Amino acid sequence: MNWPLRFGIFMAPFHPVGQNPTLALERDMELIVRLDELGYDEAWVGEHHSAGYEIIASPEVFIAAAAQRTRHIKLGTGVSSLPYHHPLILADRMVLLDHLTRGRVMFGVGPGALPSDAFMMGIDPVRQREMMEESLEAILALLAGEELVSRKTDWFTLRDARLQLRPYTHPRFEVAVAAQVSPAGPRAAGRFGLSLLSLGATTAGGFDVLGAHWDVMEERAAEFGTTVDRRRWRLVGPMHIAPTEEQARVEVAYGLPQWVDYFARVAALPLAPATDDPNELVDALNASGLSVIGTPDMAAAQIQRLIDQSGGFGTYLFMAHEWADRKATLASYELFAREVMPRFQGSAAQTVASRDWAAANRPEFMNAATTAVMKAVQDHHAERAAKSTPSS
Repeated sequence: MNWPLRFGIFMAPFHPVGQNPTLALERDMELIVRLDELGYDEAWVGEHHSAGYEIIASPEVFIAAAAQRTRHIKLGTGVSSLPYHHPLILADRMVLLDHLTRGRVMFGVGPGALPSDAFMMGIDPVRQREMMEESLEAILALLAGEELVSRKTDWFTLRDARLQLRPYTHPRFEVAVAAQVSPAGPRAAGRFGLSLLSLGATTAGGFDVLGAHWDVMEERAAEFGTTVDRRRWRLVGPMHIAPTEEQARVEVAYGLPQWVDYFARVAALPLAPATDDPNELVDALNASGLSVIGTPDMAAAQIQRLIDQSGGFGTYLFMAHEWADRKATLASYELFAREVMPRFQGSAAQTVASRDWAAANRPEFMNAATTAVMKAVQDHHAERAAKSTPSS
């Protein structure tokens, strides 16, 4: 892997129930603004409609608001659940966002993560991945704008459809497909030549299939005559870091037990032993490789582990959470930007080399500087002496 990594955040978000939801959404917005200031590259915002924790119903609306408060960071739907929407309406909204953000928007797609969402809409979970691919094919045809689009499925119809606006980004904004453990995401991404969002990259199953997922991408790309690029592959994982591991452990006692409980009881994904003891949870999560709760060095080791397992990717995304309080959470992102990012971007190498070169040649430089000072003193005295000598 010979390219600099990019960094960002994948924001579901996860907010413990019982808190003020308006303030929780404001913290989400504040975090994205701060990441923009710290030089993070992108932020992906989720879509959910039930279970009380993941409370952003429309990533498009949230992104429109975030775009007005930020300057550089790219903003993506993370992800739009395609079976929940008519493809024409969703494509139209994304094109509008592309214009409003002047090309800072990205389109992440998936089948829908929460079974409770699908249940309320009468969608059979067995059909969701098939529905996603049907919708994605239609959306990509609409975005291409090469011909009128007609499709008829058992859940949507397009009749001589076209978008009235071309995307602001030429030829279109980036489109990424979500993947966890199943090959559905890589299959769709490879078929259409899209980016891949590996949401469970650090879970046991997700980590194990990273290499296999990319093999599926390349096989499908070869089959359908498309191209895929590892630099457009995002891996997602949770972290919280502090100057010392002990401090990080203390800070996550604030919210880690509730987060683990949500995944066990609601998302049906047990991630740690059934205990409320924060230290036991930290031990289990760190030992499993799912998370890093510790120091910048531990965070860097985790990213290198993902590079080695995957064979190379383009962007590491923090899974946003509220394990720690607001102050400690923001400090964790700043510490990562200051001490970990440069190791994978090469941004600090030149400053280190310049400092070492200056230090190694210091005697020569100091001698030259001393000589220059002495000459300036001598010239000054010589000039004064010449002025004080009477002319004949």
